[in-house]
Amino acid sequence: MKELQINPFERFNSDWALVTAGTPEHFNSMTISWGSMGTIWSRPVISVYVRPDRYTWQFLKEAETFTVSFYPASMREALGKMGTLSGRDLDKVKAAGLTPKVLPDGMTFEEAEETFVCRKLYFHTLDFDSCPEAARRIYQNGIQPHYLIMGEVLRDC
Repeated sequence: MKELQINPFERFNSDWALVTAGTPEHFNSMTISWGSMGTIWSRPVISVYVRPDRYTWQFLKEAETFTVSFYPASMREALGKMGTLSGRDLDKVKAAGLTPKVLPDGMTFEEAEETFVCRKLYFHTLDFDSCPEAARRIYQNGIQPHYLIMGEVLRDC
């Protein structure tokens, strides 16, 4: 694995990323700004957080692997579309102007600066009752708590 020259706190929150799961024939991606990088169980991991009402959640639930990809600032508009349009309704990849790229164990896009291929290690919903009060306010009006999807980083490309 190559040495990372990134600030993981800014990488998700400010720069955003795409999480992608599925097969070359049937995959979906969405923009994420909630994520983390670290080590657990003696493995390098990336964790992402996705609500179950998002179309991508079903792909993540069923997949053994997923990718997390980061993009240059010039792709901000495309990432905005990937986060607001639904793959249930249209080809949002085409609408965002992205070029799918097939990897041996996942999907990413040609425009990505860096893609992490992850094998799912842990998949679990956040417990509303255990969330701090500030987080509980996010889950008002029927919004379901996010799922934590943790993946072992297999490689970055």
